[in-house]
Amino acid sequence: MQYLSRLAFAAASIMLMLLALMLLIFGMVDLVGAFAHSVHAGRNALLQAISYVVIAVAVFDVAKYFVEEEVIQTSGKKSLGEARASLTKFITTIIIAVFIEGLVGVFETNTGEPSDMLYPASLLVVATLIVLALGAFQRMSVDAECEKMKVRDD
Repeated sequence: MQYLSRLAFAAASIMLMLLALMLLIFGMVDLVGAFAHSVHAGRNALLQAISYVVIAVAVFDVAKYFVEEEVIQTSGKKSLGEARASLTKFITTIIIAVFIEGLVGVFETNTGEPSDMLYPASLLVVATLIVLALGAFQRMSVDAECEKMKVRDD
């Protein structure tokens, strides 16, 4: 069953990596086509291409996480520190993607109606909340690790 699980994660990871690559290619083709049409269309396509790149990087990082944690990882149980570091790397990538997507949204809607800012602003708020949650997780995880070490030493 473990072999089948690893195979499924490997296949999913490869698929995600290919989709991320296709998203990058699509973004670049769209960008070149927009600049060929007009500079104003190129400006909008440039912001969209940034979104595509950020999303592609986040998707690629998810695939990488699957490969590292579910396909390659053979040691079974990880220490609390290793688990914390691994999860922190993964969540940090997601946080960066959400922040950048929110910032791109702000730039895309800066000339529109004020109500158009609601979605990008909410993305920035959500990203901030994720940062706070990650900080709380880090703190609790370190405290739990220290407590486990104390019990082991006693």
